[in-house]
This record gives sequence, C-alpha cells and structure tokens, in this order.
Amino acid sequence: MELVDLYDENRIPLRRTAEREREAVPGEYRMVVHVCVFDTGGRLLIQKRTPEKFTWPNYWDVSIGGGVDAGETSRQAAEREFREELGYPLDLSGIRASVCVNFDGGFDDFYIVTKDLELSGLTLQKEEVSDVRWAGLEEILEMIDRGEFIDYPKSFIAFLFEMRTQFGFFKK
Repeated sequence: MELVDLYDENRIPLRRTAEREREAVPGEYRMVVHVCVFDTGGRLLIQKRTPEKFTWPNYWDVSIGGGVDAGETSRQAAEREFREELGYPLDLSGIRASVCVNFDGGFDDFYIVTKDLELSGLTLQKEEVSDVRWAGLEEILEMIDRGEFIDYPKSFIAFLFEMRTQFGFFKK
C-alpha cells in the first residue's frame, strides 16, 4: 500500500496520510511532480506511457511524472521518479519547482532542467515507460492535436518551453 501525505488548500501539512489511489476528499490535497528536461537545443525529453498505465495509457508526456510518497519532499520525489522511470540519477539540488499547478485533488510541481542526456544511457521502467525521445514545441503541439500527447492545454506546454529560458527573471 502506497501512502501520500495530505495537505490543506494552502499546502500546509495536515499530518495525515492516505492511500495513493483513494478518491479525493474535500479539503485534503496531495502532491505530484513532473520534471521537464530540455536539451541545449531547446527540445523537450518526452516519454510514452505504457499500455498498462491506468491513466493516459499509450500517450506521450513530459519527461517524467509521479506522486510524492509520504515523508518525501517534492524535490525528493522528482529525483526518485526520474531515477525509477528513466534509470538516471538526476540531481535537483538547489532547484525549486518552476511552476505549481493546482488541480482538483492537489498540487503539481513542475521542475524545469536543461541537460543534454544520451537516450541510449537511459534505462526505461518497463511498467511505466515504453519509449523516450526529444521533441520541439511545434511537434508536441501537433501531437496534442492528433491525440497522441496528454491533453495539456497547448498554452501550458508553450509556457513550459518559455520558462526554460527564464531562470534568471527574478534576478537583476
């Protein structure tokens, strides 16, 4: 049984856990994470979800995504999920989530990283990921139109691409 920590609407821990697959309860929220890895050429590493996945089977998605286990921080979960799904020890030390999306059942932290990864050096988790490749913004938007990519708002995908170049925007 996998457990997740529960939070209130302000992301303050409720000091309770729940089973990961439990239906959302009003006033209780959980955390999930995504990591978007871009290469220095501006392409996003995308993954194809396996046919056995409960949600979005056979769809392409951003680099990785998954739930935050009880006792984990968002960053720890992002590193763990990356290691589990792609077999690569991504170090997110000193990196905060670039975007947090609120959804009905919780909070979704998106980490944006630039790293040139060799696809041949990745070990795909067979239960989760069936393929990976690099793709540009226009290609991903076309995949959404064709129903091949998870149905993110196209403006959100464009925003992720824009955010990859904005890391210093708070600094003078």
